[in-house]
Amino acid sequence: MASQVPSSPHPAGQPVVAAVVVLAAGQGTRMRSSTPKVLHALGGRSLLGHVLAAAAPLAAGTTVVVVGAGRDQVEAHLRDVAPGALAVVQEQQLGSGHAAEVALAAVPDVEGSVLVLNGDSPLLTTRTLAGLVAAHDAAGSVFTVLTAEVDDPTGLGRIVRDDSGAPRAIVEERDATAEQRAIREVNAGVYVANAGTLRRVLAGIGSANAQGEQYLTDALAPLVEGGAPTAAVLADDPDDVLGCNDRRELAERRRTLNDRVLDDLMRAGVTIVDPQTTWVDVTASAEADAVLQPGTQLLGTTTVASGAVVGPDSTLVDCVVEAGASVVRSHCLGAVVGPEASVGPFSYLRPGTRLGRGSKVGAFVETKNADIGEESKVPHLSYVGDASIGRGANIGAATVVVNYDGVTKHRTTIGDHVRIGSDTMLVAPVTIGDGAYTAAGSVITNDVPPGAMGVARGPQRNVAGWVRRRRPGTPAAEAAAAAERRADAPENDAPPNPGAHDDDEGQQTR
Repeated sequence: MASQVPSSPHPAGQPVVAAVVVLAAGQGTRMRSSTPKVLHALGGRSLLGHVLAAAAPLAAGTTVVVVGAGRDQVEAHLRDVAPGALAVVQEQQLGSGHAAEVALAAVPDVEGSVLVLNGDSPLLTTRTLAGLVAAHDAAGSVFTVLTAEVDDPTGLGRIVRDDSGAPRAIVEERDATAEQRAIREVNAGVYVANAGTLRRVLAGIGSANAQGEQYLTDALAPLVEGGAPTAAVLADDPDDVLGCNDRRELAERRRTLNDRVLDDLMRAGVTIVDPQTTWVDVTASAEADAVLQPGTQLLGTTTVASGAVVGPDSTLVDCVVEAGASVVRSHCLGAVVGPEASVGPFSYLRPGTRLGRGSKVGAFVETKNADIGEESKVPHLSYVGDASIGRGANIGAATVVVNYDGVTKHRTTIGDHVRIGSDTMLVAPVTIGDGAYTAAGSVITNDVPPGAMGVARGPQRNVAGWVRRRRPGTPAAEAAAAAERRADAPENDAPPNPGAHDDDEGQQTR
């Protein structure tokens, strides 16, 4: 499920940019995937989604996303996560400078500061971007580049500064000298520039480099030579600017992002027993005094309220877990677990499941589109689909709500304080009235009135001597013969079995 990029009004004092340009046209061949690189997911969003989310609070007047490889998929994704963004096609991938030129040509009326981002930097934060824009404005710069100091700059463009510390050039590694390759300050691929200045300088830069491409980084040098004010701002956290080019880096970025999310939750009062095995999407949340046990995943829009315990070994996708509830070793999709309700172990809650206060879905139970009322219990080994269960009901083991006739789904209604006997089949549509019972092993095809016992099973018939005749010589036959001999002995004479009473039919488990 796509996550909507958050939008916010322009906060007081927040730096303003006229436009955000996101470069997302590359093929990403090192991913070795039919999925465009910027659509690979981590932490609840795509790579592109994370970049757009980081930029959204800057409240830019226009957001332009340059697309190319896999354009149809990227454009469809944009309609889901950022419907206000303008997708602009770069027909040939001729470099970052060409991509930025294509973007600016699509919005000729934009003036003022333009923030240019790469679409594969999922760790960018709003704080870093806002700091860059503020530094750009404060310096009166026409072109400002975000940089980072890294231990291993291999493969990255180097920032060359003059004796005063001002940026002089950005040199790609393929084009760098040995001395320049020793520089550890690298280009982060994030820029703020005056729109008019950027249009002019991009029109003049060529492709005389190892790749034969038009680099956006080449915009800096002619501005410096022309005496224009430029700046380079060092990011506080070098992780913010890390890109993602292959599956190994994707896994590394996923771990870093998750560590940040968990750190924020723990600082806010959430107990995370084992951060190494706990995964929480950026779109999920948990309140103070919630407990996440080892092996827990909170994905999508999942929320966990105070006092709730999730895990161990549980995955929740787009779920709500209310105060004091517990979910143990279960998989839940689009479910609401009410206050003090319990789930698991080994339960499967499918979309549309709603558990009332204090209710229970126990071991090896599957539910779908089911409302389970307060204090009601489905303890084990049952399927409840397209059903409503009232308050205080108990559903015996191996109960199945038979909701599908092969063409249409039908609904079952179970009233308050109902007792469903073990191994009951409820063939929808059917209603079980308040306070009613069903006998164990029944196949209920008609409504059961309030307070009645529903019995729907054939009478038992015992075929005497069947095993001796049909399975001679087997262990079962020998055991039966021995039992018969014991029964025939005078000292073992016993009164006959008086049989079951009608009001014992509704056997169930709890």
